[in-house]
Amino acid sequence: QVQLVESGGGLVQPGGSLRLSCAASGSISSLNNMGWYRQALGKQRELVARFTSIGYSDYADSVKGRFAISRDSAKNTVYLQMNSLQLEDTGVYYCYADRFSRRYWGQGTQVTVSS
Repeated sequence: QVQLVESGGGLVQPGGSLRLSCAASGSISSLNNMGWYRQALGKQRELVARFTSIGYSDYADSVKGRFAISRDSAKNTVYLQMNSLQLEDTGVYYCYADRFSRRYWGQGTQVTVSS
């Protein structure tokens, strides 16, 4: 089993920044892809950014140039730095991790962008 705990969400004004964290624990050996999805109210969950075990990362077109995914292997933690936040970035952000053929999810953290 893999446990993922997100933190760092909150309320921010348009143009502001937040940094989300996702700490992995449990059976974390052989973790492959890790990343972030988000889900806005009434919409499907969408991939925001991902980071693979070989160092490849990519982003949704809507966040390119504003968001950055990174990781601290020593802390088993993945981060999502979100800058220039827009109203459309509002939603619940979920961290995920793949281990062998199974995907694990965190509980989600709310990000609200509002003036």
